[in-house]
Amino acid sequence: MSVHVGSSGPAGAGEERFRGLRDHRNSVGPAQRYDLAGAVQFSLLTYLDLREHHFLLDIGCGSLRAGRLFIPYLLPGRYFGIEPQQWLVEEGIKSEVGQDLVDIKQPVFSNDSNFTLSIFNQGFDFILANSIFTHASQSQIRRCLAEAKKVMGPASIFAATFIEGEENYPGDSWVYPGCITYTLGHMVRMAEEQGLTCKPIDWPHPGNQRWIVIASPENDKNIPVPSDAMRLAFLKNELRFRRQRLSKLEGHPYVRFGLRVRQLLQRIRRLGQ
Repeated sequence: MSVHVGSSGPAGAGEERFRGLRDHRNSVGPAQRYDLAGAVQFSLLTYLDLREHHFLLDIGCGSLRAGRLFIPYLLPGRYFGIEPQQWLVEEGIKSEVGQDLVDIKQPVFSNDSNFTLSIFNQGFDFILANSIFTHASQSQIRRCLAEAKKVMGPASIFAATFIEGEENYPGDSWVYPGCITYTLGHMVRMAEEQGLTCKPIDWPHPGNQRWIVIASPENDKNIPVPSDAMRLAFLKNELRFRRQRLSKLEGHPYVRFGLRVRQLLQRIRRLGQ
């Protein structure tokens, strides 16, 4: 079952620009990190105790970069996604998930572009906003947090990312494909305005964004702290990823030719000394 609401506004403003490209992976971030970015989100939420019976809301679910892992994991009707650009969801279903799995797992989608998290009339155990606050204005973040408060219970967890900086973005519009910054203190204050707590969690992110966990005050102390071993495992995977990219670059014909020319020039210099 799907709920489709017409989109306009901040998160859908760039739809026409990217519609021509029709690249569902590059439109939500670097395509070469598509798999890793989804895996990081899935591993974090399962670490935070997401289980198959929980209800999950994925804000800005895009082409189901993370949804392709959450949808088969969760029980039918437990995955909800908000994505203003409908074509991204359609391409994600077509290329990443498959209609048969959608028929079995019955994810629910909305094209709302104003952070109306209550549009589903459903409470959520977990809310995810990966790389959303990296583009959102303060008024949009406040709107999102106010809506989150409506659909969160005492034990709910809201995991989000932002780019930490020395300045708080002062504009009132959605910024994409560029990114903006906020201080951690300002993110904490905006959450507290809605009666929620907000604290950083030391979890890796392939885009160097910082994870925060937003919860009700009574649930804040129950959020686990990642271990050094888990962070080390991620860094090892990141190192493996970079070595694979380097190996592919070195295998390119032009790069191989350049390396041979460099070796030849080095030999000539040594002979001339």
